[in-house]
Amino acid sequence: MEYLVRRRYWWFSISLLIILPGLYFLLLHPLITTGSFAIGLRPSIDFSGGSMWELRFSGKGTADVTTSAVSDVFAKNGFEGAQVQISKDIQGAPTGVVLVRTVALNPNDPNSQINAVLNGLKATFGDVTREQFETVGPTVSQESTRSAVIAVLGASLFILLYLTWAFRQAPHPLRYGVCALVAMLHDVLLVLGVAAILGTFFGLEVDALFLTALLTILSFSVHDTIVVFDRIRENLINRRSGEIFDNIVNHSVVQTLPRSINTQMTTLFTLTALLLFGGQSIRNFIAILLIGLISGTYSSIFNAAQLLVVWEHREWQNWFRRGGPDGDQGAAAV
Repeated sequence: MEYLVRRRYWWFSISLLIILPGLYFLLLHPLITTGSFAIGLRPSIDFSGGSMWELRFSGKGTADVTTSAVSDVFAKNGFEGAQVQISKDIQGAPTGVVLVRTVALNPNDPNSQINAVLNGLKATFGDVTREQFETVGPTVSQESTRSAVIAVLGASLFILLYLTWAFRQAPHPLRYGVCALVAMLHDVLLVLGVAAILGTFFGLEVDALFLTALLTILSFSVHDTIVVFDRIRENLINRRSGEIFDNIVNHSVVQTLPRSINTQMTTLFTLTALLLFGGQSIRNFIAILLIGLISGTYSSIFNAAQLLVVWEHREWQNWFRRGGPDGDQGAAAV
């Protein structure tokens, strides 16, 4: 375990390899496929505006209900590109409930559009009932998007200020806040990248629950980072004469490693149970939480603390020199 800090560029490389595919689908894939810049996330009606239909099929033609067949009925009634999701139970059998996302209804005559779609579905599949219908206009979606951005930026600012104040007794307290934010950015990019990949291949949509999961992940990550940083601060205050900073950080990480893993494992077991046996409506939410929990644990141990060592030695001064980072310096530090 004495090599945790010495191998810091290995941990940084692993993070980069995991994040890069997500960044491609988040930024470059939409640009290549559409020819215009866009963020590669599939926004739900919470952010993009539109209508969400929850339909229950119980007629004789229920066995013929497929995503393409339902989408064709909506297209014939003026809703091109309707996104259809068939709800299934834990064994994978259809429950008869179908979720359909369409563009917003015509505000001047919404009832005729709803009736036309329902009549078309009944003619094709038999008995169909509308369980729930929700519409979010463009004004609401713009406010939701703006609030999401403000929430993340505001939380980041308060975290930076709080950690700088909390570690004021340690040398260079601002470093702790900045390194915690960089580790948090690692988790944000990874989660957004995974969401872009899942949205591209499996139709995962970003909604209000996704934002809730993202903010929860940030709190998990920062909380674990603070535990590691607090132990570093204590060991710095009680450092022995001649003890170098790298050894202090490495010893602090080793001391907090069992605590971090044990604490996160209890949450991991709970989330895994919810993912396997929970309802369909929260499955995406739980999956994003699981991914973010693992990422947050990794970043607090292998990124945040290691960044303090990089900053202490100002190693970025060697990054663009011949041969990259000074490997001899890193080896001698521990």
